[in-house]
Amino acid sequence: MDSDLAAQVRDVLDVDVSEFRAQAQADAEVVKSELRDGTFDNHRSIIGLEYEFYAVADGRWRQESEGGETGAELVRVPRRLLELIRFEKELGLHNAEMTTSPQPLNADGLRAQAAGVRSHLSSALQTTRIEGMRLVSDGIWTIPPSGETARGYLTDSVEDGGVRIATNMTDAVRYHAMANGPNTPTPFTVDAPHVTLEADTVMPESLITSIQPHYQVPHASDLPTYHNYALRVAGPLLALGVNSPFFPADLYDDGVDPEAVVDDARAENRIHVFESVLNNENARKVRFPEDLDTVEEAVDRVANDPTVVPMPVERGDRFDDQFATLRRKHGTFWRWVRPVFDGADRSSANARIEFRPIAAQPTVRDSMAFMATFAGLMESLHRNEHPVIGQDWGVARENFYAAAHGGLATEQRWITNSGEETTDPERLYDDIFSHAVDGLRSAGCTEADAESYVAPLKARVESGVTPAGWKRNRVRARVEDGESLETAIPAMQRAYVDKQTETLLDGTFTEWW
Repeated sequence: MDSDLAAQVRDVLDVDVSEFRAQAQADAEVVKSELRDGTFDNHRSIIGLEYEFYAVADGRWRQESEGGETGAELVRVPRRLLELIRFEKELGLHNAEMTTSPQPLNADGLRAQAAGVRSHLSSALQTTRIEGMRLVSDGIWTIPPSGETARGYLTDSVEDGGVRIATNMTDAVRYHAMANGPNTPTPFTVDAPHVTLEADTVMPESLITSIQPHYQVPHASDLPTYHNYALRVAGPLLALGVNSPFFPADLYDDGVDPEAVVDDARAENRIHVFESVLNNENARKVRFPEDLDTVEEAVDRVANDPTVVPMPVERGDRFDDQFATLRRKHGTFWRWVRPVFDGADRSSANARIEFRPIAAQPTVRDSMAFMATFAGLMESLHRNEHPVIGQDWGVARENFYAAAHGGLATEQRWITNSGEETTDPERLYDDIFSHAVDGLRSAGCTEADAESYVAPLKARVESGVTPAGWKRNRVRARVEDGESLETAIPAMQRAYVDKQTETLLDGTFTEWW
């Protein structure tokens, strides 16, 4: 038990919420003033990426045990090791996050992003292997640490002077404060078919991992248009990227029919985990956002969002320290598409879109495909005034949650470049991919390079196979052969890790089937 951590959490909880909110609103006025002055304009598009991983035992000493195979068990990453590989802390002790340096959206910038991810990850994999662990790119982990249950790992906590501290959560104060603040759910629950999980902290959210492409807009005043286009592509892109159909086996209800679990599995449980764990009746913090009309409205949404963690803020000499409280508040402004305003100095000040629906993918090239496709779409749809911007917001929202439920098996509604509504997957994705390629070409890529970036996603449409479908097929086959969930789900997960070991850096998901 870390008494110092508990004391820091108590200090956070003593911050006056109304004063914090008032300061955030004052900061919002600073940002809006700078927006009017053009400070956040870049005059070019810039891309970046946040890439989350979890760590597992690398299996080099894997042996058959009395209970079956072993290997790929979740492991905690020592904090010193995170520093050594230059990854950042995330919610759980098993998490590690890579953040790329922003690059101009052009041929060299895209190559730099891909090379940077591969170089950084390759070095990290070499280092973690020495420690007997491997970083995994995946939407959800399903094998708990050796000798532990997933339920125990996710719910274990202690109380120190009235402050609840999660045992397996990283020591960042804001994460622990989230479990003790006035607008947090009590208890934190996971909403999924045949799954029952309640916890005293936000640790259940550490089940999931994602990639988050960033797109810095050239002119900040246009941010609402980019934002609204991002909402229209969210459903179709999510349908391609689904990768979290199953939970750790011990989280399923006792006596549940394994075939029912497979049949009822949502393609992207990550969406529902994040929403059910962190939302309550008074604060719907995680949701599909509404359209934006003005860039000022984007700023006000952050300032007026329900306060979860009113942490004290120190102001320094950086440009964005002028609105430091708003930046702090933004840290708990969870939307599946969200606007961001920051910059260490005026020259680097930027307004960007963070695209958050996509789970971490089987390979680096697949992750890069989503980043490039999203960036290409933002370029092309906006420049060509694509008519899908006129799609009713409610339809875009329905597309999104349908995709989370059933992936490519769901009916997505789209408006083509000719202005016609369609639910035909071939017409829908042909329009989406052609505009992604067009956007990449306009950014300076050759036709061949632009096509190669979107090719892994085209293959998913042509085959009908997504990572979630790949996982479901393997679990279904084992369940139909009479295996229990306790055997079938870990076997699938080990196969996923084995396939990824061979293809993560240089292969694609298409090599898995």
